[in-house]
Amino acid sequence: MELYLIRAFVAVAELGHLTRAAERLHVSQPALSGQIKALESQLELKLFERAPSGMVLTAAGRQLLPRALEALAAADEFRHAAARLSGQVAGTLRVGTVSDPQSVRLGRVLAAAMRVHPRLELVVSRQVSGEALEGVRNGSLDASYYFGDRPAEDVAALELRKIIYRIAVPANWTHHLAGNEWSTIASVPWVLTPQISTYHMLVTDMFARHGLPLPSRFVEADDESVISNLVASGVGASLLREEVAIELERAGSAKIWGTTRVASTLWFIALASRRDDPLIKATFDLVLESWQAEAAHERDIAAAA
Repeated sequence: MELYLIRAFVAVAELGHLTRAAERLHVSQPALSGQIKALESQLELKLFERAPSGMVLTAAGRQLLPRALEALAAADEFRHAAARLSGQVAGTLRVGTVSDPQSVRLGRVLAAAMRVHPRLELVVSRQVSGEALEGVRNGSLDASYYFGDRPAEDVAALELRKIIYRIAVPANWTHHLAGNEWSTIASVPWVLTPQISTYHMLVTDMFARHGLPLPSRFVEADDESVISNLVASGVGASLLREEVAIELERAGSAKIWGTTRVASTLWFIALASRRDDPLIKATFDLVLESWQAEAAHERDIAAAA
């Protein structure tokens, strides 16, 4: 049985739609429909039913889907093993990312991976910082960006940059937030992240240092762009990366409150026990080289200014 038929079955099963599956596989819809019919003929089983919502797996299709996924994974691992025997870095790594892609230089890292190790596939998923650390420890992630204090010795950590946060408030709040009274800033609504995040811990510690509990009125968001938008829209105050807060202030969308600066650190992490894994080592090298290249580029721009 040809692997491309199994890939066709999995794509339609996962997407539930012939057109979208054809786009994923870069084939025409009629060609994909023919592949599904050919597979059903070989198996002598009906795998899908047509429904108003798209393609729905039959009972037989549902039972065969896990086996199909196993077959594709085994085929991929076979190719990766062959590539490793020939001295190439090959395989798939699940990498978590925090903050926005630009701030962690994600695009530069992915471009370098494609150029230097074309058989290395980095599958990226956005994480809250605490979830990223937990994911590395429980194995759901192979590596991740992470910000906060340096993790314990069970985690290998590459330090990338210091991050400074400022308190940002909606632009039209300044009339009732005059001065630097912490009791006042603690009394207004805030935009906070889930408790598992490093950000949540930073806010909690910041108020605790001033003898205050966490603000009782808040909305929760787990994406930096959403948080900055909520601040600009007048929903609440929040800690934002200094560069983001300054940009909002320049645009007239928010104001930086007070002089408080909260520091954290951005890391790239993996389990220490896996640090010598060729895939992990190659990815750490790519991240380090990408950050060094970006720093050199920024120095060149500053020197030319």
